[in-house]
Amino acid sequence: MSEFYAPVDPDLLRRERAKARELRASQWWKRRIADGVCYYCRRRVGHRALTMDHQVPLGRGGRSTRGNVVPSCKECNTNKKALVPLEWQAYLERRHDSSTD
Repeated sequence: MSEFYAPVDPDLLRRERAKARELRASQWWKRRIADGVCYYCRRRVGHRALTMDHQVPLGRGGRSTRGNVVPSCKECNTNKKALVPLEWQAYLERRHDSSTD
């Protein structure tokens, strides 16, 4: 994982989390999770098992916008932690390489 973490203003973080709650309650999000498929692993887990994941985490400068949030199963969301997309891809590749050895 990268060593880059920009300090995040607590007020900004609070506002972004509030925006995420608003997005989660929106019809857009409900349509987004309706098929019940995780964005990362493509498994069908059902819409109730999906969580909202920020592709670029709030703690790493991400925002709560439609372009930055995706439905994720709990397993992928937990494994992704605070990784940005490039780091997440590298993690998946390392995991795949170690499972084929």
